[in-house]
Amino acid sequence: MGPQEIISPYDCNMTTTRFCLVRHGETDWNAESRLQGYTDIPLNTRGLAQAAQMAKALKSTHFQFDVLYTSDLQRAKQTASAIESLFAVSAICHSALKERHLGALQGLTTKEAPIIEPELWQIHLSRDIHQELRGGESIWQFANRIKIALYEIQEKHAGKTILIVSHGGSLDMMYRMASNQALDAQRVIAVPNASLNWISYDGSTWKVDNWADTSHLDGLALDNLDL
Repeated sequence: MGPQEIISPYDCNMTTTRFCLVRHGETDWNAESRLQGYTDIPLNTRGLAQAAQMAKALKSTHFQFDVLYTSDLQRAKQTASAIESLFAVSAICHSALKERHLGALQGLTTKEAPIIEPELWQIHLSRDIHQELRGGESIWQFANRIKIALYEIQEKHAGKTILIVSHGGSLDMMYRMASNQALDAQRVIAVPNASLNWISYDGSTWKVDNWADTSHLDGLALDNLDL
């Protein structure tokens, strides 16, 4: 499915609030399979190129949106910057859109974590929604933060088209919210770097419209490490 089809998956129902969700471009920690969470890591060279390709794809399909939001972590802000440049808009930073705080697991690779923090890693794998990972957020706390933020944005811009630049874990929470997937269920979707993802809200029901479009990128994009 080409970008034109993905970019315009909606009808003309003006009561529906539409969201285009963008995951940030690649970072060195993504490439190293290192858990980022709140750690403020910048995009790498590939990530900057991905952000530019994503913004260019939106521009080339004449995508129109009413407002641009971004997480306040620099990897998201740098990705949003590519959109700001091409569309001559300013992004609104929203701290509640940032990634899950992964506590003591932050900074560890997926190979290091089972060795350095074996018990915590097993708890993480179990998707215990109330475990805060020693200093971090539980899945429940994280999901609630994202849900509140999404509803606040929707209420402020009801019936509009909203572009959000955020993180793999955050977008997974939005997917679960829109698809009614349980928080303790294993992740069923990919959230690649610089992917375009679509959900909508008609005033009573959330819906996933399209997910994980990377047709605008040169080469493969890394999936999110959040479990």
